[in-house]
Amino acid sequence: MVFNSPFKTTSGVEMQTLIQVVCSERRSMRDIIAHDERLWKYNFYIEAKQKPGRSPGWAKVHSLNPEVRGVINISWQSRVKILTCRVITKGTGKPAIIIGDFVKYLLGRFSRSIESIIVLPR
Repeated sequence: MVFNSPFKTTSGVEMQTLIQVVCSERRSMRDIIAHDERLWKYNFYIEAKQKPGRSPGWAKVHSLNPEVRGVINISWQSRVKILTCRVITKGTGKPAIIIGDFVKYLLGRFSRSIESIIVLPR
């Protein structure tokens, strides 16, 4: 049996990876991330976000590093306190770098509020 890595893509193929972050925080982690003034220190910026107060909210996170391809779409499920992050890369973009950088950001900024991080390649 041959194992095919879910992190290998072929040119022109979209790769998606789901990251679920189970939190103890009651406030919207998506909203906290979308307004985090230290986001740039971790080489990220918010491209777009839905207006506050509208449910469900979402935000698009990109890397400031031009060599890191992909986008992270984040949303918050308040009833279960789960931050859902869909990492999307196209073409030859490999998700490992942007996923690693984003997990480093989450743990660096919110380690006390995070109960678990689950990464599911699709």
